Amino acid sequence: MTMKTFAKVTATATALSALLAGMAHAEVKFGALFPFSGGLALLGEESARGVEIAVDEINAAGGVQGEEVVLVRGDAVDNNQAIGEARRLISREGVKAILGSYSSSRSIAASQVAELSGIPYFELGAVADDVTGRGLQYLFRTNPTAEDMGKMIVDMIVNEVAPGLGKEPSDLTVGIIHEDSSYGTSVAGHQEHYGAEAGLNIATVQGYPASTVDMSSLVLDLQSKNVDVVLQTSYQNDSVLFLQQANEAGFKPAAIIGGGGGYSMLPTAEAVGNDVIEGVLDVDFTQYAVNTEFTPGLDGFVTAYKEKYGADPRSGHSLNNYVGALAVLQAIDAGEGFEPQDIIDAVTAIDIPEGQTAAGYGVKFGENNQNERAKMMGMQWQDGKLVTVYPRDAAVAEFMIGN
Repeated sequence: MTMKTFAKVTATATALSALLAGMAHAEVKFGALFPFSGGLALLGEESARGVEIAVDEINAAGGVQGEEVVLVRGDAVDNNQAIGEARRLISREGVKAILGSYSSSRSIAASQVAELSGIPYFELGAVADDVTGRGLQYLFRTNPTAEDMGKMIVDMIVNEVAPGLGKEPSDLTVGIIHEDSSYGTSVAGHQEHYGAEAGLNIATVQGYPASTVDMSSLVLDLQSKNVDVVLQTSYQNDSVLFLQQANEAGFKPAAIIGGGGGYSMLPTAEAVGNDVIEGVLDVDFTQYAVNTEFTPGLDGFVTAYKEKYGADPRSGHSLNNYVGALAVLQAIDAGEGFEPQDIIDAVTAIDIPEGQTAAGYGVKFGENNQNERAKMMGMQWQDGKLVTVYPRDAAVAEFMIGN
């Protein structure tokens, strides 16, 4: 072999090695934009964990279109930082899409940045109406909505709470309280609407800042109105505060029904104690004590969570984000390319029937790119555990009321 030939062979081999190495380490970036610090950090982190498990599963199966998915975190500690982090993820990190964001207000702010940049944004956990109500082209939401939550809460009052108390729904006096961001305001609006349709006697609707440190006057007002059923849409801190101050004031309504947020979290139960949390109801994303015939893959998710984080899941938010992220990533994997329109075409084609995800619901995007098959469930704290009690087909425990 001449030196010239040797040089050509060497150059070819080097180029091939570089190509193979590049193929072996091909990566595609997606943003994970959640509140990892600040007052919403616990559920923000819990939500992100679900996305991480979905990515682990996708990468173990060969990645997306043969490329390893790399998550780049962005900390949406408040609305302004959510905007700044969305810009950084898009312009500096070069992410192909953003997954997020748990908080409705953060999602609304950050998704506007993505829309103007022409980058897909997948909301996996925020419920406020305005998330998908703005007609954005690049925003898709996989999770249930504020309307789903408000309607199911009213259905549960009509079908379970009132009969359990031996009363007609119209005989119940209802008080609606909510944190005053897009999240709480949206849910409360639907509670009021569907409650009026059902003939409930709604005595008061009151908003408050989630950062409040005193709810004693609100508790006294509910007591003075002889409220039978309290509906609270809240994050963790304000859930704990209301339950503690209601207990201290001796206010014991026939039912307290939380709208997700803090009411689904084990740390909330631990903070107030079993005596206070016992019997409290909640409507939220699918939790873990549920009929698993309706949630295929849930046990596998819990196993993966324990192996990765060394503890049980703290809330159904991780499960819900896992289901949404997995559906989106699998769809992109079945598509062609990572340009924005390629991704939109891929996810628009998603058609997962109900009962075929670990959360129990299906995935198909309809009007305003909202998952029209997403649903919530009704739970109750019983013996220190949050168990599914509604609808009855998904229940693992009896609905306890009026005992």
